[in-house]
Amino acid sequence: MSNEDEIRQILTEIRDNQRTSLQRQEEHLRIAREQLDRAKSQIGESIDLQREAIARARALSRIALPAVLLCIALIFYLIVKYF
Repeated sequence: MSNEDEIRQILTEIRDNQRTSLQRQEEHLRIAREQLDRAKSQIGESIDLQREAIARARALSRIALPAVLLCIALIFYLIVKYF
């Protein structure tokens, strides 16, 4: 009987260890899913910010480029007028 009790105890330990292992795996899976959701959210925010930055850069270039060209034209005009 001692041998059967020992086998039963070992099998019980194996079962308990498997349950513990499954619980830990479920916890790791939950954590991984939370991290994935957080990463997706951050990526979405990053893309939105990049689009906003591109839109601002385009708007600024529509104003700045003509202003720079006007300044160059005025400098050229002064050079021609006084030299």
